[in-house]
Amino acid sequence: MFRYTKLTGLREVIFWVLAVLFLAPFYFLVTTALKSDEEVLTTSNLAPPSSLDFSNFTEVLTAQGNSNVIQGLVNSIIITAGSILGLVLLGALTGYVIARSTRRWSRAVFYLFLIAIVLPTQLGTVPLYIGARTVGLTGSIWGMIILYTGMLLPLSIFLYAGFFRGLGTEYEEAATIDGASRTQIFFRIVLPLMSPATGTVAILAGLIVWNDFFTSLIFLGGSDNQTLPVAMYYYIGSLVSSWNKIFAIVIVSMIPILAFYLFAQKRFIQGFAGGLKG
Repeated sequence: MFRYTKLTGLREVIFWVLAVLFLAPFYFLVTTALKSDEEVLTTSNLAPPSSLDFSNFTEVLTAQGNSNVIQGLVNSIIITAGSILGLVLLGALTGYVIARSTRRWSRAVFYLFLIAIVLPTQLGTVPLYIGARTVGLTGSIWGMIILYTGMLLPLSIFLYAGFFRGLGTEYEEAATIDGASRTQIFFRIVLPLMSPATGTVAILAGLIVWNDFFTSLIFLGGSDNQTLPVAMYYYIGSLVSSWNKIFAIVIVSMIPILAFYLFAQKRFIQGFAGGLKG
């Protein structure tokens, strides 16, 4: 039977204090974004806005040229979604083959992918750019999807292979006896069982791709397909101390990825717990 003691009350107070401290930056972010230019300069950061002013968001969303936030948002969504799809398909297939193979080369290949995770991707920026420019993939959304898929594929394979090794083969053996092919077994039985791993890969890869600035600036700079971080860079660069507008564009960039995380957090937590258990 649970008993509410003084120690329990002390823990609750500590957790509430920590929650307030962690949420304080979000409070400053939202309240400042909803203030007018004059109010930002004349009121305290702790003070809420006297009236809700959404003109900052309107100005941010109607910017044109290199600072076109709407176009950058659409490009980021397409690139992130395409990269996640490629990573899930290729990562799951490769991880399954590595995990189920009994040959010596499978372990060697797995360690090669581990090395690829450790090595910084910036080391290959120059040859990657030369190769992408040669085949006409620079400045292209499809080029960025292919690039991100290749860069993050070792991480996806590592996560999937770990989950596949912890999955028993009973379902696969039963499906084989019933006459199912290897393709049917993978897509109809194995891959659905890997939904926690898929959620983990999708969230981790989505966060990396969505927030990446360096790669997008190098491979998409000067084109019409620049991503949201690059558009934010150009937009913020034109401002001096208009923190209300800067915070407004930060909120706009946070909304899609937060919505995606809230949608997939259950799978992410299941995948994280399964990884620890394995």
